Amino acid sequence: MKKGFLSVFVFALFVSCSSKKEQKQEEALITVTNDIERIEPPNWWVGFKNNNLQLLVKDPNIVEATATISKTGISIKKVTKGDSPNYLFIDLEINETATAGKFNITFTAKDNSKKVQTYELKDRDKKAEDYVGFSSADAVYLITPDRFANADSSNDIDSTLNEKAIDRTNDYARHGGDIKGITKNLDYIDKLGFTAIWPSPLLTNNMPQASYHGYAITDFYGVDPRFGTLDEYKELAVKANKKGIKIIMDQVANHCGLEHWWMKDLPFKDWVNYQDEFINNKPVKISNHKRTSNQDIYASKADNKIMTHGWFGNHMPDLNQRNSFLAAYIIQNSIWWIETLKLGGIRQDTYPYPDKDFMANWAGSIMEEYPNFSIVGEEWSYNPLLIAYWQKNNPNKDGYESNLTSTMDFAMQKNIVDALNEDETWGTGFVKAYEGLANDFAYQSPKDIMAFLDNHDMDRVFTQLNENVENTKIAVTYLALLPRIPQFYYGTEILMQNTAKPGDHGLIRTDFPGGWESDSSNAFTGEGLTSNQKEMQNFMRTLLNFRKQSKAIHNGKTIHFAPQNGVYVLFRILNDEIVTIILNKNESPYQLDLSSFSEIGLSNKKVTNISTKQSFIWKDSLLLPTKGATILTTKINQ
Repeated sequence: MKKGFLSVFVFALFVSCSSKKEQKQEEALITVTNDIERIEPPNWWVGFKNNNLQLLVKDPNIVEATATISKTGISIKKVTKGDSPNYLFIDLEINETATAGKFNITFTAKDNSKKVQTYELKDRDKKAEDYVGFSSADAVYLITPDRFANADSSNDIDSTLNEKAIDRTNDYARHGGDIKGITKNLDYIDKLGFTAIWPSPLLTNNMPQASYHGYAITDFYGVDPRFGTLDEYKELAVKANKKGIKIIMDQVANHCGLEHWWMKDLPFKDWVNYQDEFINNKPVKISNHKRTSNQDIYASKADNKIMTHGWFGNHMPDLNQRNSFLAAYIIQNSIWWIETLKLGGIRQDTYPYPDKDFMANWAGSIMEEYPNFSIVGEEWSYNPLLIAYWQKNNPNKDGYESNLTSTMDFAMQKNIVDALNEDETWGTGFVKAYEGLANDFAYQSPKDIMAFLDNHDMDRVFTQLNENVENTKIAVTYLALLPRIPQFYYGTEILMQNTAKPGDHGLIRTDFPGGWESDSSNAFTGEGLTSNQKEMQNFMRTLLNFRKQSKAIHNGKTIHFAPQNGVYVLFRILNDEIVTIILNKNESPYQLDLSSFSEIGLSNKKVTNISTKQSFIWKDSLLLPTKGATILTTKINQ
């Protein structure tokens, strides 16, 4: 090493050590103080690509105060007063010399009185590229937490919140399920073969009624105390990750709950859409739900405005993402939860409803920080063209780039149900699934789309399929082995249904048996289940654990053959692994001609049934003794 270079190196090291020493001295002088009513985000981190942070500060008459900070490497770029005198928005720049630690923000009023708020920057303990999102290698378990398991009855009622009662006889009341209930049953979820959990929102819903579902959020940084604490949410994520299970957080950028704390004192005159009507106690406009107005080249501006600006419901104010401060708030909130919980993905509710340019910026901002992350957006459409519009890299004629990795496949959901409910004719039955899958040419990446049979907003699949057990097994098989990310709703594995009240959301989101000590049956242990329920549970366990280790299912190419005589056959192929999926509607024994599939190259190869473990040589024909799904696997080089 040259002498001159060594001198510079030693000097730089001295400066760096001196700087760190000074910063430690700064922090040692900090007395933790919390004089301010609210500051959000409640903390932040060093080391992001975007070194800007915008703080929302709420306190009585805070606009009259001057803000100063005491932290090396952090500077105030701009301070903006809210239209309400109780809000300041402070734009900070966190440069590369800033280190983790606490520092004070001092607010000095005109009379020189001071309020001090201690703020903290943390070190990021996980590299950005190590945040790996969900993919076609995953199987997702969707849970409505209030209805899954109650492991801590002490948090069932919170006297500070509007809805206080627990009533399991009321489908729309709270039932007491909580975060600990999910954590307690991670082994069950893991053994079923699931690799990701999507709980519906766990944040505070301080609504007067029907607050159990979580989609009317009243505090974007607060865990609902009836579900548990932030520490318990973190514990769930840590324990799940140790089992190789990702946590997908359900987020809502479109709206909040009417009882959100800011609705009583809105920061700006345009914080929510139709704000004047709301403040003046006049009827607000409700969305027309014409989601196609986002893509429709003939859509009127009026239709699109009501679609995106209208409230989702009278109790769900529509957030105005065109307000730059609200936009920053939502983006930072998503990043805060990713860092706090080490998330494995985000599911974004009602994706087409917010301002679509904002949503592109929201998704882009997240993916810029976490290049291997995943986000799925809810687009309730049965038209593949509309679903494809929202996936990143789609060549949209209007030039729109969503930055969104995944969308939800409502089209495939309908195709599967129709295929199994309809009789086999030229244009009905299995052909619906066959032609539905043929639409994959519309998608930039079909395997990154999330498909499902049902969810928390539609009838249970067992109900949709008229409680036909074999058709349900066929549906589950098809979903699990498609080039998709499969999502299953909790209880599908035990044939949960809502047949008594089709369309009733409260019953759709029914209690999982065994989640409460007083339950007469227990799906976690198998006690009290019917033979059909046990058989279905074992069937899904075998299927999903096979799926977990099959690279051909994760990333293989797909070849399917047009359905004939009530039989639909598909193949998933990767390198030397071939998975054969045979879906059979015939009630009587059926002899399947295997020569029809000669192009696959299975002739004289040994194939093994994943359920029975029996093997045979692929030759001329195969007897299908009963209706149902058959899954065969082979390694060509064996």
